[in-house]
Amino acid sequence: MALNKNHEFEELDGVKCGIVEKNVNPERVAFLKELLECNGFKVITAASPPPKAAPAPKPVEGNEETPQPQTSNTESQTFTVGVTDYTFNPVNAIFGRMLKTKNGHIVTLAYWQQKETESHDDIPYYEYK
Repeated sequence: MALNKNHEFEELDGVKCGIVEKNVNPERVAFLKELLECNGFKVITAASPPPKAAPAPKPVEGNEETPQPQTSNTESQTFTVGVTDYTFNPVNAIFGRMLKTKNGHIVTLAYWQQKETESHDDIPYYEYK
């Protein structure tokens, strides 16, 4: 149970973890795992529970066909990513400039969100184009 939305923690595979992100795809899991392990954190991932199904639509009078609930088998598996340091807060880590890339650059918000392939920590955001 978290005090606020920015600092979540829960048990993943029986270990109390600080939650980094929920409902992420496998590619994002690989990125976060590599980045966080490079910074000395032990990363634990667990499958996210499936989303709750929508209630079945009520049949319309005079309609002979019974509507079938729509299920999507194309939904991809999502994961919850956590670190064993349950005091970890990703917002504080990014804006507090506590995380570094493999190359030793400080992780920026754009790099964390995977909008950039390299971190441009030496150029202020207002000068970077």
